[in-house]
Amino acid sequence: MRFHHTARRIFLAPALCLALAAAVTACSSGSSSSSTPATSPAAPAGNSSSASAGGGSSATTATIKANWEAFFNPATPTAKRISLLQNGQKFAAEIQALSGGLASSASAKVNSVTMTSATQATVKYQILLGGAPAPIPAQTGVAVLNNGTWQVGDASFCTLLSFANNGKAPSVCSSAG
Repeated sequence: MRFHHTARRIFLAPALCLALAAAVTACSSGSSSSSTPATSPAAPAGNSSSASAGGGSSATTATIKANWEAFFNPATPTAKRISLLQNGQKFAAEIQALSGGLASSASAKVNSVTMTSATQATVKYQILLGGAPAPIPAQTGVAVLNNGTWQVGDASFCTLLSFANNGKAPSVCSSAG
């Protein structure tokens, strides 16, 4: 049983690393401004803070989904990605380091958003490679409302970074929050 778990982890870690590297591509092409409202390249993702615990409007959940998917979209400029990640400026180097040639085929698909408070939601999502699910399990993360923008929680990003690096999170993860 332990061998099966270890073999699965050995197989999944490189796949996650490739998927994560692909998901955060285009990081070296952004500009420095992050003061504009967060939007997805494909759909508007305006600011919304009208969600209530356990509920939330469909506009709020749509905004969370759009922002989450935009963060993992290889077409999203670096400055936008940084603005869509909680404490994004602290992670600029990690985002930069993960960019690579395979990155143009990775993205994320949000399967569900569940509001847990007016400023936090649980997001269930899947990393995709070339539009197909990556050979890693679906993930659960947290979205946070920060200064009027729904962002990918830094703890969620650190979980992916840790998984991709054989359980070891970068030092920036210990100082985020």
